[in-house]
Amino acid sequence: MFNSIGWGEIIVLALVALFVFGPERLPDMARESAAGLKKLRGAMAGMRGQLDESLGDDFGALRDLDLRQYQPREVVRRHLLGDDAPETRTAR
Repeated sequence: MFNSIGWGEIIVLALVALFVFGPERLPDMARESAAGLKKLRGAMAGMRGQLDESLGDDFGALRDLDLRQYQPREVVRRHLLGDDAPETRTAR
């Protein structure tokens, strides 16, 4: 998720948070953030379980679906020009 953020940026963000919120409030905010993330993960797991329960085997197929194949340019190219047409990219 954070592949583009390096250690330097993380250190800068931590220092800014330290100066903005102060050393007294920062541990409490980190604890509350961790609890919020835990609740969010639990809600996501519950939602995934409900979808799996209601859709059954179809949910696994939906999870593996590659939506990039349904981009308008790709659909037009595939249906009008055929699969063997070279992909051309134009600069905008």
